Amino acid sequence: MSELNSLPAQRSEPTPLERAAIVLLSMGEEPAAAVLRCLSRQELLEVTQVMSRISGIKVEAVRASLQRFFDDYRDQSGVHGASRTYLKRSLDLALGANVADTVLDTIYGDAIRPKMARLQWASPKWLAERISHEHVRMQSVFLAFLPPELAGEVVLALPEERREQVLLMMARIRDVDRELLVELDELVEQCLESLGLQSTSVAGARQVANILHRLPANRTKLLEHLRTQDADALDEIERNMYDFFMLSRQSEAVLIRILDEVPMEEWAVALKGAEPALRDAFLQAMPRRQAQSFEETMRRVGPVPRSRVEQARQDIMKRVRALRDAGEIELQIFAEAVVE
Repeated sequence: MSELNSLPAQRSEPTPLERAAIVLLSMGEEPAAAVLRCLSRQELLEVTQVMSRISGIKVEAVRASLQRFFDDYRDQSGVHGASRTYLKRSLDLALGANVADTVLDTIYGDAIRPKMARLQWASPKWLAERISHEHVRMQSVFLAFLPPELAGEVVLALPEERREQVLLMMARIRDVDRELLVELDELVEQCLESLGLQSTSVAGARQVANILHRLPANRTKLLEHLRTQDADALDEIERNMYDFFMLSRQSEAVLIRILDEVPMEEWAVALKGAEPALRDAFLQAMPRRQAQSFEETMRRVGPVPRSRVEQARQDIMKRVRALRDAGEIELQIFAEAVVE
């Protein structure tokens, strides 16, 4: 058999992720599906990507991975946590059904979260539409049980006039009574049943911008023609064309002018996580002492939330377009072939 495709030739030992993929593929479809349902979105994507790349592995690699799995299994204690059914029966006998239910609700207050976690595959806009007709308290509870990142995107997809009310209601949540939990469970079940019917978002304007980047000629003429047909659509295309990375294609003179327009602290935020080509372009445009000072500023700023980085980049590109509109700079929007 051929070697595992995802393993580099110089490395014969699979990584933990690759071992997990081998074990899952060895289980069969149904047991593997049961395991995958327990993973987070990111974990599931990572392991299934590895699984999809495996076209064949050596018998020894499979044997070693399975042996490692069973060795780890034997190292675990033989005592396992009680199931909810076991606890329910025991607490019913000890405390009575009503008190037992209260205790179990406390212990399993997040019992609905596994169902909610499956909604991470739905688009935020679709989820916002699904809950838009619910009362504000239900919307707040629904969002409170979603993974935080997804909940934030759903809030942004809600009507603007509703957001503050929902967030305020969510902040006031301390306990969720049984009746509301039952309603929430029904709503989640409805969402899960309809999950396969959700529409797919397509970033058409961004796709057009990417296509225009690759056209060999007559782009300006084509853009002008598009503007006569639909000015709003053309504006959306241009916003996608003026992405932050385009700054790496600009001449040194243009970069120097843009650098003068934006404070160094803002550049230190905007260039966090930027492609090396972009950072190198700016560093090469700076005098050596300024470049050293800028790198020190980058280190001093430290880790920055992605939302702040994106906002800084958007603010910079607004200034860049303003400079272009004022005739102070001439931007190279597309990557052009260079002739010596």
